[in-house]
Amino acid sequence: MAHQPIIDRPAKSRWPRRLAWLSVILLLASAVLIAAAGPAYRMEVLALGNAFSLLRYATYAAVAAAALGLVTLITAALKRRFGSGFTAVLVMAAAVALLYVPWQHWQRAQAVPAIHDITTDMDNPPAFEAVAEARKEAPNEVDYPGESTAEQQRAAYPEVQPLELDAPLKTVLAAAQAEMQDAGWQIADVGARRIEATATTRWFGFKDDVVVRLSEEDDATRVDMRSASRLGKSDVGTNAARVHDFLESLEARLGKG
Repeated sequence: MAHQPIIDRPAKSRWPRRLAWLSVILLLASAVLIAAAGPAYRMEVLALGNAFSLLRYATYAAVAAAALGLVTLITAALKRRFGSGFTAVLVMAAAVALLYVPWQHWQRAQAVPAIHDITTDMDNPPAFEAVAEARKEAPNEVDYPGESTAEQQRAAYPEVQPLELDAPLKTVLAAAQAEMQDAGWQIADVGARRIEATATTRWFGFKDDVVVRLSEEDDATRVDMRSASRLGKSDVGTNAARVHDFLESLEARLGKG
């Protein structure tokens, strides 16, 4: 009796699943590197340059995962392996989501000037006193950088302006202190007309120093603010956003009060 030949599936038919798994592994590696970069620097496990290298490698891994996902999708369609094709679509979508973060950061860096010290009063910037010693140990200066920074701020952040409030100075001071506490900033000093604090970014733990200065003008209280990074030539707009958002929240708090 003749035996029917046993026909094995070509080895290539297993390629869609293998490619899908490889793309998933690359995607997970990218996510882990991105998640680990900030905490590794914050806990002093890695130097800043090495932490940024992790982000670069994470970007490479995400690009490779997306490219491999596309190859997997094409192969799965040819081999009619729809499960592998669905996995490929998910990997590509997730890779794009991961790449959006560094892409957005790069876009912001290109759109703003390379400055890191923002103030509402560029003629007479509020001075750092309580945090001055900590800033002396950091790369960036204690004193305001000067007119070059002021010119770039005026052009890039015209919305950063002093705030005038129809409220007593003591009331504004208490509200400003409460606003800083709600923001999670570490308050270094509270004086009769000024407050100094340090804000720490969530991901990398970068420290930016803040000073709020109050002055009485007629029946109003003028609020001036300065926010400056201890590290880095460009803050990618972080300090301007901090000043703007804080003054808006302060005004809203006093309005509600």
